[in-house]
Amino acid sequence: MKKDDIKSGNIIDTSVLRRLYKFVKPYQGRFYFLVFLTLALAVLAPARPFVIQKAIDNPIAQGDFQGLINMTLILVGLLVMQAIVQYGHTYLSGWLGQYIIRDIRIKLYRHLLNLRLKFFDKTPIGRLVTRNVSDVETLSDVFSQGLAAMIGDILQILFILGMMFAMSWKLTLVSLATLPLLFLSTYIFKEKVKVAFNQVRNAVSNLNSFVQEHVTGMSIVQIFTAEKREYEEFKKINMEHKKANIRSVLYYSIYFPVAEVIQATGIGLLVWYGAKGVVNEVETGITLGMLIAFILYIQMFFRPIRLIADRFNTLQMGIVSSSRILNLLDNKENIPNSGDYAPEKVKGDISFKNVEFAYNEEDVVLKNISFDVKEGQSVALVGATGAGKSSIINLLSRFYDIQKGEITLDGKDLKDYDLYALRQNIGVVLQDVFLFSDTILYNITLGNPDISLKEVKAAAELVGARKFIERLPGGYDYNVMERGATLSVGQRQLISFVRAMVYNPKIIVLDEATSSVDTETEEMIQNAIEKMMKGRTSIVIAHRLSTIQEADKIIVLDKGEIKETGTHQELLEKGGFYHQLHNMQYKEMS
Repeated sequence: MKKDDIKSGNIIDTSVLRRLYKFVKPYQGRFYFLVFLTLALAVLAPARPFVIQKAIDNPIAQGDFQGLINMTLILVGLLVMQAIVQYGHTYLSGWLGQYIIRDIRIKLYRHLLNLRLKFFDKTPIGRLVTRNVSDVETLSDVFSQGLAAMIGDILQILFILGMMFAMSWKLTLVSLATLPLLFLSTYIFKEKVKVAFNQVRNAVSNLNSFVQEHVTGMSIVQIFTAEKREYEEFKKINMEHKKANIRSVLYYSIYFPVAEVIQATGIGLLVWYGAKGVVNEVETGITLGMLIAFILYIQMFFRPIRLIADRFNTLQMGIVSSSRILNLLDNKENIPNSGDYAPEKVKGDISFKNVEFAYNEEDVVLKNISFDVKEGQSVALVGATGAGKSSIINLLSRFYDIQKGEITLDGKDLKDYDLYALRQNIGVVLQDVFLFSDTILYNITLGNPDISLKEVKAAAELVGARKFIERLPGGYDYNVMERGATLSVGQRQLISFVRAMVYNPKIIVLDEATSSVDTETEEMIQNAIEKMMKGRTSIVIAHRLSTIQEADKIIVLDKGEIKETGTHQELLEKGGFYHQLHNMQYKEMS
């Protein structure tokens, strides 16, 4: 399994921030209001120590009880205002973050839906799950507790500094004497935690990929008694995750006590120097109220500096996640839906003309493929594994695009068709039937509200699946569980037939639909296939040559090239590739 390697993000990556702002645009009114609330908080918090200083130096020092009541009311008013603004700021930043990540997640999933199969062939599913779930969730922290909070912290620091220097520049310099130590420790903490967070994200991505792949392939693991080896491998990956998390916890456990000591030292210096100043108030101009206000300011000043390091790492990881999400959105491995031809029904005339195709540049899968299928004809593709049979049907549905040649349907190039209109006219039944963990009805309609239960029952009746479906508990509402685990292979295959037929397609493609079932089930499925093919253009891939003897045309493929074409009898008389395949299967059966 290829491991995911995540590198640190640059917090001032303007290209990423600019693209993220596009997701903010639909909510820019609320965003600007959030900025206003951030400014308000930055002003309100430093105002409290100033009011306390005035209360101590004036009404308290002078014994003015009414003045003290007035100052108390002002202080209570400030606290109420700050609580209201803090509530609005917290709620709005969280609201904004959730709506933005909702939009990003929807856009990302829609993008995944339109990527070509080639992309999924080479990308671990667990990694895509990480992108769509974990990375997007990390990105939400940027909006809910990262960017706005960090800006607010910086503004608050600036306002506090302004108030402190306005009161006494001497006390300010004494108070901030330990600040270089805090900056140094904060920088070291930021760098260490950044590395640890990167390692945590790597481990999470690798865990997701490993678990998803091995749970999906659990039958293989158990068949080959690989449980112990896989368990040990999982323990290694999980150990990496644990170590990375413990490292980050270690850095936090060291940094915050150190920051507290530095802050306490700064307050100690302030009290030592300020107390002398209060004694000599006439000479120094330092009052008791000013000293108390400075103690409060220092506590307010050091707190956001400590938090900024944490928020900085949150932002960095958000930028990392953003880059990964944007890179996925930038992936152009999608089939361009450039055509606009969308007939309600097609006739079913198919033509391949000098088609060449390769999944990658090195390995050409199909070489100079040319054949025609007329409306209503049945054509069978036979050949050894890897001959290119499945590639042909993938090209017909435009899951992949060809490098050379032309494929036409009813005389019109496939690229001229609207992609969805094209695929709706082609019913595909694959050998490996995939069923979702849902009802039979959902697995047939895939949630399409335009398909009625009556149409589903008619399609089930056509292929001979209605009886077995209605015998199940709940009938069409029976939950087949993940991948159809509660159904037999033959039952799953019949459901896939109903799924293909419910759209009443003009073209039917059957990819080795009977290769993995027993003889009795094969006979039942073969009857269903005959009904499905009636009056439709059909392309059949089969290993069992006995199932395609009645085909109008048989195309024999070998190493991506057409070797022979003809009917079953014609090809037997030629004594070529098909004759050899037929004899080999006959020997196996005898």
